[in-house]
Amino acid sequence: MKWVGAILLVSTTTWIGFDLSKRLEERTKQIRQFILSLQMIEAEMVYSQLTLQQIFDNVSQKMAFPIDAFYDELSQQLSGVVTDFLAVWDDALSRLTTTSALKRNEIEIIKQFGRNLGKHTFIQQQKHITLTIHHLQRELDEANEQRKKYEKMLKNLGILIGLFIVLLLF
Repeated sequence: MKWVGAILLVSTTTWIGFDLSKRLEERTKQIRQFILSLQMIEAEMVYSQLTLQQIFDNVSQKMAFPIDAFYDELSQQLSGVVTDFLAVWDDALSRLTTTSALKRNEIEIIKQFGRNLGKHTFIQQQKHITLTIHHLQRELDEANEQRKKYEKMLKNLGILIGLFIVLLLF
């Protein structure tokens, strides 16, 4: 009976370590996806000159979860009458915050981008997109560095903490 409990405890702490490590990987992947989505938005704005609702719909079809859900929600909200775009953007962003691995810094950069979206000329809009991509790229570099630094450590720490607790209990 003790062995079963020990195995369950080590398995649980190992799973927690692997889960925390996976969040680091997901964060880098989602930042990359958001950068790609901004590049798609820029291309759609400049070359096809579609409405924001159509652009968000196109981008949502080409992204993976949770970024696709963010743009899909924006597209659906913009299909009706919208009096305050910023409220719609913030609402979709708050849902993205709960479903993604993005940190507060990335969310703040995206929030700031939403404040400027659709309020300027195409040239100014391109500058805002480029600036946002630059900021997200900086966050991506930091996330990659954290991932390299902590990913293996978190996996090993999960196993070692489980073994340590088992040794303490026996």
